[in-house]
Amino acid sequence: MCGPGAIRLDASPVHVDHRHRAGRVRDVLCSNRNSAIGTLRDKPDAARRAAAYPEGNLWKPTLVAPGVCQLPS
Repeated sequence: MCGPGAIRLDASPVHVDHRHRAGRVRDVLCSNRNSAIGTLRDKPDAARRAAAYPEGNLWKPTLVAPGVCQLPS
């Protein structure tokens, strides 16, 4: 049986995760985490917002002018 995965330490990794554009293998993840990374389309900003959400730290953009938003740094 495999050891812990890169993201979830208590689940056996069974799915090969790869960069979709480059096709390079990154690691082996559990099914749920591999699906989540794919759903977030390999976008780090989306992953940070997803991680902040359950903690109540939402990354809400600020409207600085009509049609112009700024994300928090």
